[in-house]
Amino acid sequence: MALPNCPKCDSSYVYEDGNLLVCPECAHEWTELSAALDAEAELIKDANGTVLNDGDDVIVVKDLKVKGSSNPIKQGTKVKAITLISNPADGHDIDCKVDGFGPMKLKSEFVKKA
Repeated sequence: MALPNCPKCDSSYVYEDGNLLVCPECAHEWTELSAALDAEAELIKDANGTVLNDGDDVIVVKDLKVKGSSNPIKQGTKVKAITLISNPADGHDIDCKVDGFGPMKLKSEFVKKA
């Protein structure tokens, strides 16, 4: 049975130590279950729990206030061809262009897949 590469440094010299997998190059220890949970956590999901992908079209599920504008983005607004941002610092994990507002970032919790 082939062991997976280290998720931290991608080393192929991984070995088993009891129920842990250990990387001798970077000393990272993990279980196969924790690796599966980490992969699941990296997926970006919409308000309904559907996994989003680059290029998807989404619909805004509630009115969103926009700084610097007196008009909000209305519920039901369709946003085309989104780009996902992995590990966002500010929580906005979708980069897109909204008609009438221009380029901006949105949080995936306020959209649903179209």
